[in-house]
Amino acid sequence: MRFKLIKTAYAHCDLPCGVYDPAQARIEALSVKAIMEKYDGLDDYNKTRAIVIKEQRAELVKNHLMILWADYFKEMHLEKYPQLHDMFWKAIKQASACKSHNDVSLADKLIEMIDEIAVIFAETKKA
Repeated sequence: MRFKLIKTAYAHCDLPCGVYDPAQARIEALSVKAIMEKYDGLDDYNKTRAIVIKEQRAELVKNHLMILWADYFKEMHLEKYPQLHDMFWKAIKQASACKSHNDVSLADKLIEMIDEIAVIFAETKKA
């Protein structure tokens, strides 16, 4: 039996770059906002459906952010951007607030928070 030497591959993320992107979280946050904006004009049946869909979309925001935080960003990023942990923690909490409330300003704040994360994400992609 022959053994071949295996070269170690190094990457800063779990998969090749291009897999992770805060845009996914932003798209879901925009859906949450759209549902909040349309809610008052819906009949009772569609209000119930809208609430379910809004909660699902807000949960997807949380999921996308948690994956980005856990799988893309590494210790070297945290060293350069020490505010990252707090930014993600607050954005995920904001998505939870959007699940349980129907205030459009909460969705606006969530989108703003995701955009702030996206700025740092873009900076890390340049490096």
